[in-house]
Amino acid sequence: MLTRRSFLKKSSAVLAAGVMHSLFAPYETAARKVGANDKIRVALIGCRNMGWSDLSDFMRHPEIDCVALCDIDQNILRNRAAEIEKSRSKRPEVYTDYRKLLDRQDVDIVIIGTPDHWHCLQMTDACSAGKDVYVEKPIANSIAECDAMVKAAERYGRVVQVGQQQRSGEHWAEMKRFIDGGTLGKISCVDVWGNFAYAALGKPVADTPVPEGVDFDMWLGPAPERTFNPQRFHGSWRMFWDYGGGLLTDWGVHLLDMALWGMNVDGMPKRVLAAGGKWAFPENAPETFDTLSVIYEFNDFQIRWSNHAGAEMGPYNRNYGLAFQGTNGTLVINREGWEVIPNGKKIEAFTGKADFNDHKKHVDNFLACVRSRSFNTACTIQNGSLCAKYAHLGNISARIGESLTYDDGKHTFHNKEADKLVCPDYRSPWRLPEWKD
Repeated sequence: MLTRRSFLKKSSAVLAAGVMHSLFAPYETAARKVGANDKIRVALIGCRNMGWSDLSDFMRHPEIDCVALCDIDQNILRNRAAEIEKSRSKRPEVYTDYRKLLDRQDVDIVIIGTPDHWHCLQMTDACSAGKDVYVEKPIANSIAECDAMVKAAERYGRVVQVGQQQRSGEHWAEMKRFIDGGTLGKISCVDVWGNFAYAALGKPVADTPVPEGVDFDMWLGPAPERTFNPQRFHGSWRMFWDYGGGLLTDWGVHLLDMALWGMNVDGMPKRVLAAGGKWAFPENAPETFDTLSVIYEFNDFQIRWSNHAGAEMGPYNRNYGLAFQGTNGTLVINREGWEVIPNGKKIEAFTGKADFNDHKKHVDNFLACVRSRSFNTACTIQNGSLCAKYAHLGNISARIGESLTYDDGKHTFHNKEADKLVCPDYRSPWRLPEWKD
């Protein structure tokens, strides 16, 4: 019988032997190659929320020099530039058009923290400009954009990290080692869920004039032209199809990534079947599903996603998480920690806690790879593409109301209605980067 003590002892021995070398060792190796005074010049596109949080983790490193910021909101841009000047005694240059930022020769790394519909263009343009890229999740708002981004990273030979920081978390690594050890027995089902109140928004509100200092046309970019509405702007844009995919693309990519990692999945499912709608809050503003269930079918197991917008509760007294259900027991995990629930007396129950350093370790890993020119970041563009596609598969199946199988090599569902949702129709003059082989 495996006990908590024996597992942790074994796990420590595995780490000491270097099994986790690829996760943590690059930073140590690279650090020995780089002098203390060497600078890495960073620029941020999208300064309001996650982009700023990412930059803050970069700025923990004294060798990081933030040379430029870009945002479509002058108010945010001005405040962020002042914060950097206060902390580093040097004010970065500011831009409202990211293309001018990419023209700079003194930028080594670009952080992309913009809304999802912008990720593809900004990432591919950054790669073509010779920059390494840290891009927030989901990497793109469509399957075609995912393919374009993978193609750009490979074509231009750039180091890319996707902001799915759980790939760098220690208790997530413990989860992976535990599952790989076979203690849970045969895993036939992985439940994944994310129930959050913010996704319900509220009743629709009227359009308003564009706020002073905001370049709304640039904010829209390749998305369809619209008049300004505050519910489709800062933060809440995730609940509208033009810019995001609801809870499945917002939280789902994080959690599905762990499900795919845990089950060693590196390709498309045999079949996806989804059902969803605006059932809990039919009169509220979001276009995306407040209630959604998705089944991803494989040869001998399934992954099941569910979300209930407006709720803050869920299975195992967690409003979000994963449950790997094996014949010997179930492993339940989220960002706070993990536990094993035995099936009878087949295995021992135990718990593990998180250290809440995932973000910092993720950035450390990326910087190590930039220094060593390793493309094997903790979450590669290929990893990010895979779980983003899974999220889009679920949304597409629910939107057309049919069970689907996606041919990733030929870029088709062999279903006319589903295929219409593979590739976005970019607003002129923006053009979708090349995405097919």
